[in-house]
Amino acid sequence: MIRAFEAGIAIGVVAPLIGMFLVVRRYSLMADTLAHVSFAGVAIGLLLKINPIFTAIGLSVIAGFGIEALRSSRRVFGESVLALFLSGSLAIAVIILSLSKGFNANLFSYLFGSISTVTTTDLVVIVTLAVVVFLDVIFLYKELFFTSFDPELAEASGLPVKMINLTMVTLAAVAVAISITIVGVLLVGALMVIPVISAMQYGHGFRHTLILSVIFSLVSVVLGLFASYYYDLASGGAIVVVALIIFLLSLALVKKN
Repeated sequence: MIRAFEAGIAIGVVAPLIGMFLVVRRYSLMADTLAHVSFAGVAIGLLLKINPIFTAIGLSVIAGFGIEALRSSRRVFGESVLALFLSGSLAIAVIILSLSKGFNANLFSYLFGSISTVTTTDLVVIVTLAVVVFLDVIFLYKELFFTSFDPELAEASGLPVKMINLTMVTLAAVAVAISITIVGVLLVGALMVIPVISAMQYGHGFRHTLILSVIFSLVSVVLGLFASYYYDLASGGAIVVVALIIFLLSLALVKKN
């Protein structure tokens, strides 16, 4: 439980940080797409008996580069690129699972999240990568902000927009992959997006909204993990339900005011 809380807090900080930039770019489905790619990575890891987090990260980063390359080529629309990778990775995962004789309890925990499967190795990997993602976002904050709101103007100003976009996609891939242990493949996208849109309801500036989204995310993770522990629930489902409740309360509060 302590390991789950430590990993959950790290994820609770990183997920909305990345999710904020994805939402501003109108690329919210990127998180879900990378989550499904991570699912294929988890399946590969289980088949080859490698730590699934490592294979999920590797495959997610590769897919992220592929998504960005196709999107920037403008030969395929952004939404179509995401659909292509989402369905393709899911198909690959299903084939790998059929080769490994179907689902098992381990895989089920990666689908919906489980606090009991967080090992010490997982915790070290999750916290280390979460710190790396956090520091990258802080260091590249101005560049990510500029390219998210106006990529054409950013490019005209001399910023390396393509490199920044690749960095953004890589950070998103890593954030998604390290989150699947706690939140689960099917719900990780919700943790990256729902706290962000909840914070956006209050109409504050970008930085304040970003901080508020992290607070909402941490509250969702902590309360969700408590509910998961005491009521024997899937941690991912419990966390996202709390996030949804916060969103509905935010809507009601803003409407009332």
